[in-house]
Amino acid sequence: MSEDVVLYTVDGGVAVVTMNRPRYRNAQNSAMTYALDAAFYRAAEDDAVKAIVLTGAGEHFSAGHDIGTPERDVDRSFERRASLWWDHVGKAGGESRYARESEVYLGMCRRWRELPKPTVAMVRGACVAGGLMLAWCCDLVVAAEGAFFADPVVRMGIPGVEYFAHPWVMGPRFAKEFLFLGERVDARRALELGMVNRVVPADDLERSTMDIAGRIAAMPRFGLALAKKAVNQAEDLMGLRAGMDSVFGLHHLAHAHNAEVGQDSLAGHDARSMKEAAK
Repeated sequence: MSEDVVLYTVDGGVAVVTMNRPRYRNAQNSAMTYALDAAFYRAAEDDAVKAIVLTGAGEHFSAGHDIGTPERDVDRSFERRASLWWDHVGKAGGESRYARESEVYLGMCRRWRELPKPTVAMVRGACVAGGLMLAWCCDLVVAAEGAFFADPVVRMGIPGVEYFAHPWVMGPRFAKEFLFLGERVDARRALELGMVNRVVPADDLERSTMDIAGRIAAMPRFGLALAKKAVNQAEDLMGLRAGMDSVFGLHHLAHAHNAEVGQDSLAGHDARSMKEAAK
């Protein structure tokens, strides 16, 4: 690849981490995942950084996991950082899928949720499937009017993305509707459901988000870290972490079933077929 898949800048006390695959609506391959991880580490270690904004280059936040671009890299090894599972490369079937997704998907997002500095997702355009995971592991979500959210993977026979926060971020009743229908939820409806903190005009998205992040950055660093940990611990006591573990097993049962009865673990779908089905 000829350009960095993640960009990193600092504006005052705010680090801005930008997914940079706009040609593919910022679909997340493993190279991007590990570049995001490096950027978050960089922000965590910099005493001048008090808050972090995560966004996507171009018109979209993220269309999800990379399931079909020329740079899809599911068969590439990376230095494992989020789990102690062995390298997935060279392993067969469920052993490979489970090891990889424990590291690159569920493990990474859980680790980023625990970053001790506040994180704000700045969302425009698509925030779909794996894109939801990145927004949901942030502390706040600011969305532009016109942004939309969806988890359409039930169409693949899979019960939701790996970082299964659905009942906690939107409530169990709507979580079922969100998954059963796989339809887009616009930013205003997401605000009503508590999925996002604020919805602002698209032209005002960056200014509004940076203003919020800047005001957060004016607060005491240790106080912010403790407040974040307090809320995260409360969520975990309400079952978030254990719930994710249980659904992760169901997720991989679905992958294994698809591979056994069909042509692959995604029930024959790719990015193009999922986009067409959504229409």
